[in-house]
Amino acid sequence: MNFQQLRYVREAVRQGLNLTEAANALFTSQPGISKQIRELEDELGVEIFVRRGKRLVDLTEPGRTVVQVIERLLTEAENLRQVGKEFADRDAGALIIATTHTQARYALPGVVQEFRAQYPKVRLSLQQGSPTQIAEMVMAGHADLAIATEALDHYPELLALPGYTWRHCVIVPHGHPLAKVKQLTLDELARYPLITYSPEFAGRSHIDQAFVTKGLKMDVVLTAIDADVIKTYTELGLGVGVIAAMAYDPKRDAGLHAIDAGHLFRNNTTRVAVKRAAYLRRYTYAFIQMFAPHLTQEIVDKARLAEGENYEL
Repeated sequence: MNFQQLRYVREAVRQGLNLTEAANALFTSQPGISKQIRELEDELGVEIFVRRGKRLVDLTEPGRTVVQVIERLLTEAENLRQVGKEFADRDAGALIIATTHTQARYALPGVVQEFRAQYPKVRLSLQQGSPTQIAEMVMAGHADLAIATEALDHYPELLALPGYTWRHCVIVPHGHPLAKVKQLTLDELARYPLITYSPEFAGRSHIDQAFVTKGLKMDVVLTAIDADVIKTYTELGLGVGVIAAMAYDPKRDAGLHAIDAGHLFRNNTTRVAVKRAAYLRRYTYAFIQMFAPHLTQEIVDKARLAEGENYEL
C-alpha cells in the first residue's frame, strides 16, 4: 500500500469514476491508475469499486468506508507537510483564496493589501468561481480558504464562519422615475424589468424569496455574476439594477442613482470557509482575522472542534 494508490482512488471518485479524467488530472496513464487500484484492492482483500467490464460504475459498500479512510489519511499527510513548513519558515509559503468576483473586487482589496504588507514572503493567489465551485476547490485541497455569500454553509466538510453582513441596493439612471421615490416598495420595483445577479451569486436567493413572499413576479431581463456588468447595462437603460450596496460608488458610478433596498430584502452574510480537517498555517489565521476581525484564531479553533456545527454571529 502506498500514497500513490490512495491518491488514485480519491481522484477516481472525484472525477465521477471516470479513470480517463482521473489520469488527466494526475498527469498519468489510465491503465496505470487501473492497475494500481487493482493492486490496492488485492492487498485489502475487498473490491473498492463496482465494475461493468472495464468501467467503474459505483463504490462497493466496503469501498465507501475505504474512501472515507483514504480521505482522512491524505488530509493528515498534507497536514504533516504543512506542520513542517510552518516551523521551518513561519512567514513564508503560499495562500490560495477561492472567492467570487464581488468579494475579490469590492471586499478583499484592503485585506490583500494589509496581508501583503505583513507577510511579504507569502505567495497569495485569488481564484474566482461560483460559490459551489470555490467550496469544491477547498474540499479538494486546491484552495485554502473560500469566501462567498452563498452555499458555503451547505457542506459538512467545511467550517463556514460568518465574516460580515451586507445589504442590496437598487440602481437606476439619473432621471428614472424610481429615483424620486422616498421609500421604494417591492410593488413599485416589480413594475420594471430587472438586471441582477445570476441565481447562485451575491444573495440572489434573498431577492427571489422577497418577491415570492409578496406574490409578485420578477421580470429579470439580464443576469450577470459581475456587479460592474449589471451597472453598465442599467446605465444603458435596459432595466433597473439590483446589486450589493458595497458595489456602488457615487464617484465612480456618477451616471447612476442608488436606492437603499435593505428594507426590501433580507441581509446577507458573507462567510469564510476552511476544510475542517486541514492544518491552518499561522498566516492563514491572520488573513481570516484581517477579513473578519472578530474571527480570532481562538474562535476559529473552537468552531473547528464543534463537529458538524457552524459558528454564528
